[in-house]
Amino acid sequence: MTIGSQIAWDDTVLPFQLDQSDIRGRVVRLDGVLEQVLSQHSYPPLIEALVAEAALLTALIGQTVKLRWKLSLQIRGNGPARLIATDYYGPTDDGQPARIRAYASYDADRLDLTADPFSQIGTGYFAVMLDQGEGMVPYQGFTPIAGGSLSSCAETYFAQSEQLPTRFSLTFGQSAEPGRATHWRGGGVMLQHMPKAGMSVAAEAGSGEGGLLTHSDILGGEEGESWTRANVLLDTVEEIELIGPQVTPAELLVRLFHEEGPRVFESQPIRFGCSCSEDKVRNTMSIYSQKDIEKMTTPEGIVTADCQFCGAHYEMDPKTLGFEGKNG
Repeated sequence: MTIGSQIAWDDTVLPFQLDQSDIRGRVVRLDGVLEQVLSQHSYPPLIEALVAEAALLTALIGQTVKLRWKLSLQIRGNGPARLIATDYYGPTDDGQPARIRAYASYDADRLDLTADPFSQIGTGYFAVMLDQGEGMVPYQGFTPIAGGSLSSCAETYFAQSEQLPTRFSLTFGQSAEPGRATHWRGGGVMLQHMPKAGMSVAAEAGSGEGGLLTHSDILGGEEGESWTRANVLLDTVEEIELIGPQVTPAELLVRLFHEEGPRVFESQPIRFGCSCSEDKVRNTMSIYSQKDIEKMTTPEGIVTADCQFCGAHYEMDPKTLGFEGKNG
């Protein structure tokens, strides 16, 4: 297998449908994107794991939504892993890549480096936010931190907020491929049962943790059996199959779901990308008075700002900032 053929499916999301069931899905492979996301910071390993999982979820969920601009995930908790934030920017034109960025905020002195990464989030919420651009009302959906992983939180979100049974199987880690430096790779599969027309279950009628809805509260009969069968098949996947690079996404789908009639659609390329700019920093500071700006000014007489996502560094003249500032 050549490096060129590997590139064809690295950093992509492949949509598919199981024609024998009302189930759609996505296969994600992140290689260079995940490496760029994590190389922006020197995170402890357990924070790297949370950011990697969140980035994979973002790629899968973002590609599922008919998106004009941005989808964001935020995981906030009262534990030492205070915040995991990701953004997915939809393609600006047909054939163009989507873009992903991600970062984490954490208390290094409170981290238990021997603990399960998810346990370091504590109590909090998992949020999905959609911004469809100017003139559109942003959407925000929240679900409590529940289950044993960020994937479980995302599954709970879709069951509770959208009443869509959803399953994620993800893996990620450092890859040591022959002829390449050690680097991050990640991969995963998302399954989602298509919505039933006119079907609605009371949100408080769930049988899951804390009364939250699960797939068994939403599906029954043949649909429930089809969903269970697809999940049993997904349970047979091996980490090396998810992460690649020797198994293509299409080959993976045939191996897992050949009896379900998998049908694939056009894949979506993904790149690392950030939307920060000096103009956006200035706009953010436009709410402050000159007195406030003075408090942000360094002894060298400048105001600095660093992007938490990509590490870009900005230096600005304080006289040009704030609502009293004068540009030019």
